[in-house]
Amino acid sequence: MKKIAFVFVLIIALSALLVYALLPDAGKTPSDYIRIHIRANSDTQSDQDVKYLVRDAVINLLIPLLAESNDYSGAKNAIEQSLAAIERETERVLGLNGKTYKARATLSRENFPNRAYFNGLNLPKGIYDAIIIELGEASGANWWCVAFPPLCFIPAEGSGQVRYRSKILEIVENFR
Repeated sequence: MKKIAFVFVLIIALSALLVYALLPDAGKTPSDYIRIHIRANSDTQSDQDVKYLVRDAVINLLIPLLAESNDYSGAKNAIEQSLAAIERETERVLGLNGKTYKARATLSRENFPNRAYFNGLNLPKGIYDAIIIELGEASGANWWCVAFPPLCFIPAEGSGQVRYRSKILEIVENFR
């Protein structure tokens, strides 16, 4: 009976370790992620609308860039080399939408609160490297997500549009 109980406990322990190892954020720290944070000029509807247009344009720029990055260091380097392009694309979108204020794109370390995403990923509060895009005065409501690994966005097949979904959730659903 003791042998059966020991084997049972051992199986439970090994199963728990396996589940933990397969969790999307298992063992990861803030230094494993690069966040993206877009700060709107103001809280007016027009500035909030343009913030989402900027988000879509920047994500379309980041998708191929980050798809070629196999690790954190490569992604960070690719982003650093593309900050001017991100800023140009942001200002292009602002101009097309009649905005006269400027944009600033930087890669910096910033403090983020704890964030639980819909896909089960829980990022603890802490200091993360982040692409910061400030639109004009950057005093309005903001949008933020995870740029690397690219957990929050992938292109919708054949549409040229961005569809927001979780790569991790997709993997888990395909595993079932």
